[in-house]
Amino acid sequence: MPNTPSFREELISQIPALQLLMGLGYEYLTPDDALAKRGGKFRNVILEDILLKWLHEHNRIRFQGHEVPFSESNLQNAIRQLREESYDGLVRTNEKIYELLTLGVSLPQTIAGDTRSFNLNYIDWKHPENNVYHVSDEFVVQKRRSDETRRPDIIVFVNGIPLIVIECKRPDK
Repeated sequence: MPNTPSFREELISQIPALQLLMGLGYEYLTPDDALAKRGGKFRNVILEDILLKWLHEHNRIRFQGHEVPFSESNLQNAIRQLREESYDGLVRTNEKIYELLTLGVSLPQTIAGDTRSFNLNYIDWKHPENNVYHVSDEFVVQKRRSDETRRPDIIVFVNGIPLIVIECKRPDK
């Protein structure tokens, strides 16, 4: 059948979806690049080097008329809180992560001998142009407490945080 169209999933939906996202300004990461940016571990889903850089560049403490960066330990603590949110059932865990992403996290920091809590944000919701956007495909993720893996077709990241999972399907399925 010479005129039969190809129904290969990657040709019919996955590649066009990636092209659309890249056209919107998302930077493409190959599966190998994405794996490297999460420490080479399938259990890690956050692109930690991207998130750490963004947190450092876009979060400042305003204190007594000055801007002070968050300490490296506070930046690492913020990533750890996002990464290691304890599982408390699907709904409650999603609520906790949602609150972290939308409200940020309060972290204590000592400046000039004065210790106070300051808010750090993971995403700039007021100015989306300040965020960094990436997309990757065939993103292998290892399940918790298991050797089983899943491989979503496309993952969309904001500041290194996976926010959208896209499963591409052929039109004949």
